Amino acid sequence: MTDAASATPQLPHPDAEPSAALAALYAMDLEEHAAVPPVHTPDYRALRERDRERRARADAALGALAAASGPSPVDLYHAAWLFNHGEHPAEAKRAHELARAAAERGHAPARWLAAAAFDRWCMYEGRPQRYGTQFVPDGRRYRLWDVEVATTDAERAAWDVPPLAAQLERAEEMTRTEPQPRMDDAPAWLRPALARWRAEAEDQPR
Repeated sequence: MTDAASATPQLPHPDAEPSAALAALYAMDLEEHAAVPPVHTPDYRALRERDRERRARADAALGALAAASGPSPVDLYHAAWLFNHGEHPAEAKRAHELARAAAERGHAPARWLAAAAFDRWCMYEGRPQRYGTQFVPDGRRYRLWDVEVATTDAERAAWDVPPLAAQLERAEEMTRTEPQPRMDDAPAWLRPALARWRAEAEDQPR
């Protein structure tokens, strides 16, 4: 019988070549985040701890590459993906900067990630997102985090983000298909928005 420990993806060896380590960390992240455990469960907390370990290893790999020939666009993309699963504004900002650098050096998949990480950075700081890539639960439904009204669909397309209408439809689909997590201990960055949305709902005519 396979136990939970043996089923958990293992980190690359500390002496692994930095680019290979980043590729392995990225593959591990993709595998684990394909089926995220419910929030507030031990399995979810364990996943977030492994995310932190992967970010630490990615930071070390980037340092090693910087001391050598420098990271490739793919290296930057892999590291950006890992930092985009961070929990703090500085991590989301770093993910955006890494992904944007990868995109500017010709790695096309990094375009969407640069936009998503920028939006997450804005969201973690309580600001409207620019492109419309971030979705959150509010206790009743899933919704698109507030979006800058000036952003056009042409600007979204330049970063491989779907039109705003498609993103709003996706939020409705998530509401129909995904359960709401508990909101009593929502993260600190989400709580002011939850309070504002509740107040707005109460002000609506009945």
